[in-house]
Formats: sequence, C-alpha cells, structure tokens
Amino acid sequence: MRYDLDDLRLFLHVVAEGSITSGAGRMHLSLPSASARVRALEQSAGVALLIRGRRGVRPTPAGTALARHARDVLTQTARLDGAVASYRRPPAEPLVLLAGGSAMHRLVPLALVSFLREHPDADVAIAECRTPEIVRRLADGQADLGIVLDGEARDCGLATEPLGDDSLVVIGQAGGVLAGRTALPYSEVAEHPLVGLDAGASLRRWIEKHVGAHAPVPRYRTSVANLNTVVALAAAGVGLAVVPRRAVDPNQPLAMCELQEPWSRRHHLLAWGTKAETASGVTGALAKHLRRAALSDASS
Repeated sequence: MRYDLDDLRLFLHVVAEGSITSGAGRMHLSLPSASARVRALEQSAGVALLIRGRRGVRPTPAGTALARHARDVLTQTARLDGAVASYRRPPAEPLVLLAGGSAMHRLVPLALVSFLREHPDADVAIAECRTPEIVRRLADGQADLGIVLDGEARDCGLATEPLGDDSLVVIGQAGGVLAGRTALPYSEVAEHPLVGLDAGASLRRWIEKHVGAHAPVPRYRTSVANLNTVVALAAAGVGLAVVPRRAVDPNQPLAMCELQEPWSRRHHLLAWGTKAETASGVTGALAKHLRRAALSDASS
C-alpha cells in the first residue's frame, strides 16, 4: 500500500493531541476533512488505527506501530529534502584566511572551531604565508582576511586592527642553562644547540631574517613541523628554542626568559582584503571569532 506523507503527519498530530479536532487544527484542516483522511488511512491499512471515545482518541496497537514508523519516514524525508536542496543552492565561495605560523598554532584553530560550528554553510580556505605575501594577496583581492605582523605590515594601505601580542621568548629545560636568567641576547642563545621549525616555516624564516649576518650560525639538533613539538623538545632538554610566548603553556614545566632584541617584540594585526569591502557579513563574523580567539588565547 501507498502512504501519503500529509496523512502520516496528520495521524501523528492526532495521536500526539489525543484528538482528531486538535490534530486537524495543527494541519490547518477542517474537522470533516481530517476525519475523512483518517478513515481513508484505516481503510487502506485494513485495520483500525484509533480507538475513539467521548474524551478523544488513542492509538490501537496497529496505530502505535504506524506512528512509530511514520516518525522515521518523515525524519528521513526531511533529510532527503535537505540533501537535495543543498544542490539547488549555488556553492558559496570559501572565505580565504592567510596567517603566519605563529597564528596557525592556536589562534586560527580556536577561531575556526567556533566559527564553523556557528556557520554550517560557510567554508574557509586556510594558508600559511609570511606577512609580505599576505599583504600582497589581500591587496590583489585573493584573500578576505589575514593575520600579519605589525612591523612588516606598517603602512601597507590595508585596513588593519590590533589582534594581540606575538612576542618571542627563549625556552629550555627547567633547571637547565636558562635557570636564573630573565633575559639574554640572541647571540648567546645561538651558542647553544637549538630545536626549531622546518627551514621553510614562516616563523623560522622571520627569525633568520632579523638576526642578521653577524649572529652566530646556530646548530639545530632537529627541525620539526609544528610548535607543539618544538616546545616539547625544548622542555625535555634537547635544545633551546625561540618561540612565541603564546605557544607556551604557563603550566608546562620549563624555563623561559626574554630576548633582548627589539625584533623579538611584535604584535599581530588583523588585516582586511580589498574584496572584503563588498563581502557578505560572513567575513565580519569570521573576524569576530578571530578577535574572540585572540582574547581567549591571551588569557589562557
């Protein structure tokens, strides 16, 4: 036999309300029309589905079984409608967010988790780049938002706003060579074995650019792909490491001290691409989540 979906919806409303009159009201049907549809459903099923009384109606065992399966059918039908409808909508172009390796460590993941949960129809393409490339791509309309360093993005001509501190520190094993030190120059850091990011990482390249040709050539005992591993290796005593302060868990047992160089003090800026001026509100929503993540990361 064939079931009409509206008849199934009506039957579920009648069972839920315990009344054909109330069920009809929820379907915006007249009582005679609703009664006729319920009787036709029973005739098609070949069995009584409702027990009628002066105080209303209640389902028979067959009616209870029908109601249970009708809920499953209507739920699956709604999912089917949603799946097909997604193909009727033009696919939205993903937002493009660019950031350096430091921001990629915790700031970007924190923002993405909350943003993507709140905006299920939005997609975000992420790429790690150094600030000069981020500025160029934002200016060329190839990206919506970028997280850049203040010292390299100053007077870039883009709309920017402060996002948070990204100063660098040196870390090592607790009780090791950094014990009792509060600050030291990079030239002294480079005299010790180091651990760091891979040579192509934006943070590693930024450090090498600023230390200059007169600094000692460092010995990297190993280079790895992410900051979590760098911090873990430094804490274990494998070597010293220069990392963003915000990459260090304050509860992690390790030694940390300031770098004396001015270039170690830097800040993140949130930069807007030229195409963001005409973009939908979803770009602004992503920016809001980045600001929120920056505040949360700074307080953790």
